[in-house]
Amino acid sequence: MSFDKVRNTDKENSERTSDNTATTMYLNFSFYKVDSKWRWLNDIGKEEAAKELSSLIEVANTKMKVRTYSTLGLRKESDFMIWGISDTLEKIQVLTSKVYGTVLGKYIEASEVYLSTSRPSVYSNQVTPSFMKNDEPLKYNIVYPFIKSREWYLLPFEKRSEMMKEHINVGKKFPQIRLNTSYSFGISDQDFMLAFETDNLIEFQDLIIKLRETQVSRHVLKDTPMIVCIYKNIFDIIKSLG
Repeated sequence: MSFDKVRNTDKENSERTSDNTATTMYLNFSFYKVDSKWRWLNDIGKEEAAKELSSLIEVANTKMKVRTYSTLGLRKESDFMIWGISDTLEKIQVLTSKVYGTVLGKYIEASEVYLSTSRPSVYSNQVTPSFMKNDEPLKYNIVYPFIKSREWYLLPFEKRSEMMKEHINVGKKFPQIRLNTSYSFGISDQDFMLAFETDNLIEFQDLIIKLRETQVSRHVLKDTPMIVCIYKNIFDIIKSLG
């Protein structure tokens, strides 16, 4: 399985947003748990495994966008996360296959996998997610699935827009925090995937407290698990696993 053998179909190449300017992107958040047997591997083996996966991520980043994060000690069900952003699902599958084909791949299991796509917001055209730009990642990325009630979608669009305006205005008070919203309708179990990037977790906590006080909050069915991820290169992540 090779990145070079993955080709976009004409249909995929023609997938555009309503303003015909942006290609649809697929987002994959894959969380991995490392088997305790990894810690018995000798240091030379761990070093070579770290170099092997680092090389793979470097190559993958020439075909798609790949970011790696540590969740070590922050969640019991995962130790690290790979965030892949691609114009095809097949490239995401190639990356996953190649990760499992590495030495480290023999010692890991996926604990959570979330899939979503980019779409323009129906409530605001003022925000471009940072994953659609070339912004440098911030230190923290708080990732979580988000589900609204069915009653929300049955409300008149004007009513929903009014409540979302309040919601969006709260976010504007925290310009240092980047919101990455992507859409999972029909392709995964949640409605949306949210990924908030920040250099300050307390400021993010302040934002969430304020958002809880908005009218939109009445219509939230689920916004957990909230997973705090720390941006690191994959070599350092592997070396930290013990």
